[in-house]
Amino acid sequence: MKRVTVAQSMCRKGRMTNLKLLVGVMILMLSMSGCATDRTMSPAPEGEKVSFSIKLPEGLEAKPMRVMYRSAICRHVTHDAHGRRETLDRYNGFDLTLRRIKNDLYEAELYVDGGGPCRWRLSNVDLGVQYSVPTPFGVDATPGWGGGLIVVFDSNNPQRQISSPITVKDAVLNVIENYYPLVSERFINGYAKQVSLVGVDGGDLTYTAPHVRKVYSEPVLHGDYVVRSIAPKKNVKGDFPKFYYPDGTVQSHWRSEADFKKMQEIRLKAEASK
Repeated sequence: MKRVTVAQSMCRKGRMTNLKLLVGVMILMLSMSGCATDRTMSPAPEGEKVSFSIKLPEGLEAKPMRVMYRSAICRHVTHDAHGRRETLDRYNGFDLTLRRIKNDLYEAELYVDGGGPCRWRLSNVDLGVQYSVPTPFGVDATPGWGGGLIVVFDSNNPQRQISSPITVKDAVLNVIENYYPLVSERFINGYAKQVSLVGVDGGDLTYTAPHVRKVYSEPVLHGDYVVRSIAPKKNVKGDFPKFYYPDGTVQSHWRSEADFKKMQEIRLKAEASK
């Protein structure tokens, strides 16, 4: 019979302990991974909801809503710019098409508590409008920027930062804003024509609204007041796009945005003279 020394016995026990520890760590990691990747949502039917409504003017269409839920249960490890380890909430994002209720009214509903193994919570919603295709400005014109609306329901930053956030403390958020078409033409690296929406704060708005449960958006399009932007055909230092306003004014600057305040003044002056 082969004898086992005390040292050999202790070594074997040590290896078994390490093996058990390794298996335990692997099970824990698999468990966390399963939670992190399980994006299943099962909200309670009677759970609290947020309703979204957009009243569309003629010529505009609703963009698909970009919805983001987050989980404080299922988290993931990453590193910051300095290489330091940090643990963040896992996210669960998807697109949602608003349903048509009336001729010009579109709606959608989202649960605040998405449920599921990760206990998903509504984080933010990115919605908005754009010009319908084909646009009134030619078949070669594509929708550009502007008309965006981001509503943030928690303390996390949204995926897309479009303006300084406006804090809302009420349960209802009504957004009724004026917009003007900006037709931009570019020539460098190929011809491109875009139709964007000029509005306050660059045409896109962000709201921090943890208590909001009803969002109503009504963009007001002043389609008869068009500003045009023509970009340089060559890269020349100090040569910027020219903006042609409906009152005959021409401006040139490095920004890609037209002057919303000026467009407001032009329209109001024209309406007052009628």
